[in-house]
Amino acid sequence: MSVAPVEVERPETVESVDVDPGWVTIVWNDPVNLMSYVTHVFRTYFGYPKAQATKLMMDVHTKGKAVVSHGTQAEMERDTQAMHEYGLWATFSKDG
Repeated sequence: MSVAPVEVERPETVESVDVDPGWVTIVWNDPVNLMSYVTHVFRTYFGYPKAQATKLMMDVHTKGKAVVSHGTQAEMERDTQAMHEYGLWATFSKDG
């Protein structure tokens, strides 16, 4: 007994889902938070190793800002809100 292959009709258009990973969260320098605290936040929330968290904190301190995460718009909204809850100045925007 042989089985003939079945043709499957594929839709010509694929429904778009918000998976655009082209967004970033930026933490800005402020006159309030200590460098050690900013490093602690980056390690605690993002799980960055100490060296990477320190480098990002130094970018915030010396350059005025640092991109701390990349992802979808929804993820960056969440990360920005989390930074606000830690008392840091943060925004999110389209990457590029």
